Amino acid sequence: MELQEAIVRRRSVRKFTDHYVTDDEIRKMLDAARQAPSWANTQGWSFVVVRDRELIGEITETYSKTNPARGCSMGASALIVCCAKKNLSGFKGNEPKTKFREWFMFDLGLAVQNIVLTVQELGLGTVIVGSLDHEACRKLLRLPEDTEAVVVLPVGRPQEPDKKGPAKKELKELVYLDKYGEMYARIY
Repeated sequence: MELQEAIVRRRSVRKFTDHYVTDDEIRKMLDAARQAPSWANTQGWSFVVVRDRELIGEITETYSKTNPARGCSMGASALIVCCAKKNLSGFKGNEPKTKFREWFMFDLGLAVQNIVLTVQELGLGTVIVGSLDHEACRKLLRLPEDTEAVVVLPVGRPQEPDKKGPAKKELKELVYLDKYGEMYARIY
């Protein structure tokens, strides 16, 4: 699958078959994640692959009560909990170098996008779960105090592999030339 096709076809998947996601498939996802760029190449991310069914249930219980990802997480072959070290990305020493003290969110987002696109390329599916009790999840996984559990990715084979996604905004609603609000008509 070409990159552009993976980008366009990627969907949030909340219904999986009973397909077992292999360790080799997981390795490909996580190898793609580690190739992502990060602030000063700090690579402040880590990933916990959860296969234990009981622990999957406990992590799913940290999701908000109305989170539609609860069902698919219980049916997933594995969860990938994407974590990031605080006060590393965006810092030099202990000094923040950007007004955004949580730059780790940007770095981890790049790594997560690499995972998500690799999942698509492998014919699998996932959804990015962020509505959860992050501290409870962090404790379940015994993460160090300086590391956050940011998102959970339930991974499996989609029940509906070619499901259409929602419409996306047009470029003219998002892209400007030189100053905000100035049309960039040559690309619309």
